[in-house]
Amino acid sequence: QVQLVESGGELVQPGGSLRLSCAASGSISSINAMGWYRQAPGKQREWVAAITSTGITYYSDSVKGRFTASRDNGKNTVYLQMNSLKPEDTAVYYCNILRSDSNLRPVGSWGQGTQVTVSS
Repeated sequence: QVQLVESGGELVQPGGSLRLSCAASGSISSINAMGWYRQAPGKQREWVAAITSTGITYYSDSVKGRFTASRDNGKNTVYLQMNSLKPEDTAVYYCNILRSDSNLRPVGSWGQGTQVTVSS
């Protein structure tokens, strides 16, 4: 029903910044919240951030204070602003539809993600 395409990942030096985008196509009438996830080499996919339908955000301890999620419903796009990047942030980043504002669980299909590499 809804296709999500992540973009914006690239090679960046430690301490640098990137903004990731998640563009949605198709109907989004049932979407109440969106989430960001990442998967580092040899690691399980982990939750990074969430943004509710009203713009309330939540972050994992590892990125709190450095990352900021936002959304532009007119453009059907969710963003993840990443500042003060560290080598341990290196991963493939994914977005997904969350069940509801009160149940922040991913319910959509996983796309191909976008690669973020933090290295000097």
